[in-house]
Parts: sequence; C-alpha cells; structure tokens
Amino acid sequence: MSDYIFTPPVQASVAVRGTSARYAVSRIFCVGRNYAAHAREMGSDPDREPPFYFSKPACALVPSGSTVAYPPATKNYHYEMELVVALGAPVFKVTPEVARAAVWGYAAGLDMTRRDLQADAKANGRPWDTAKGFDQSAIITELVRASETGPMGAGAITLAVNGVEKQRGDLADMIWNVAEIVANLSQLYHLHPGDLIYTGTPEGVGPVLPGDLITGQIAGLPDISLTIAARD
Repeated sequence: MSDYIFTPPVQASVAVRGTSARYAVSRIFCVGRNYAAHAREMGSDPDREPPFYFSKPACALVPSGSTVAYPPATKNYHYEMELVVALGAPVFKVTPEVARAAVWGYAAGLDMTRRDLQADAKANGRPWDTAKGFDQSAIITELVRASETGPMGAGAITLAVNGVEKQRGDLADMIWNVAEIVANLSQLYHLHPGDLIYTGTPEGVGPVLPGDLITGQIAGLPDISLTIAARD
C-alpha cells in the first residue's frame, strides 16, 4: 500500500541516442543572454554582464517532434534555439577544468517563452517564472554523450520557422562557454547528475503562431522540431 496521498508524477527523463537507457532529469537551469548579439536585441550590454540564471520545472520537458498547444495568457509566444548540457557528476565550487569533466552529454533544445509576460516582469522587477517555466516550455532532442561529440565549443546553431531561417549563430559566440557556465553555476548550487543547463540563444528570436513548424540544428547533434497547435 502506498504512503503517498496522490500518485507521484512520472520521473522526467530524456532519451539517449543509440541506447534504450534514459537520462533522469531533476532540474533545468537556463542561462540568460549568453550571446552578445541576442543580449543587444533584448536591450542589454553583454560586455559588462556576468552570467545569470532562471529555471524551468523538469515537468516542462517535451521531446523533439512533438506538437504543443499555443500557451494561454500570451499573444507573443517566442522560440529560442539553445545548446543543452547534461551533467554526469556532482560539482560544487569547481574550476572550469573540473566542470568540463562533469559534462555527460549534449542535446539541442528550445526555450519557449511568453515574451509579453517576460517584458511585463522585467518592467515591474518581478520574477520570470510565468514567462519561462510554463507547461511544455522546454523542448529537447535525444542526448548525445560528450565522449561522442567532444567539447562542443564551436559549431553552427540555426533555427527556421516554416522553412525560413530566423536564427543563425555559432557556439563559439557564447559569452560564457560550457565549462565556464558549469563552473559559475557551481558557485551557487550543489550540481548533480540529472541537472540540465540550457546555455542561451543567438539573435533572431521571434514569435510563432498556431500551425507553425519550428526546426533547428546544432552541428553534431540531432535536429529538433516542434509543431504549434491551436491555443490551449
């Protein structure tokens, strides 16, 4: 007989390329404005800004290839194409060299955003939770082991909507690279296997509407896709 009042939710997890095993997810961290051109298009000065973070619940994860409803309470629903890092070892207050060894794998991801709610939160000095951490807001491909990809320090990252390219950048354009992000985040948290980090997006973010198809690529990783359905 269960001691739970309600049935616990299913463990959030991500498929791993080439195996039936899955990567169990505990937390999702996201880096804000980590590409200089995107920081400028959002009205910030990237030359003086250290990394900052927000989070999404693990239950927000949706596999690539899914169809999701246009979310409620927004009229400005945006895509953000990102490299996702999966940790495979515990780290706390480590150097970038140690942080690099803790990376287990990589995926392509979409940080879906209710941009109008984010703008309102910024204007009023409020948290971004409703803009970033809503249902089905973290899209992800299969994970690929870091032993297969290498360090992912450079390579094209692109996104298209209905076949029209909207975002194009290079992982080398990140203000803070993967090892630096993990090391910096480890000054704030005890990080563990099961933690995902969405590492920021290039310039060119923009809105999508019901019926739109989002596709994206990061060199060396599975392609990502997402179809937008009618309003929820």
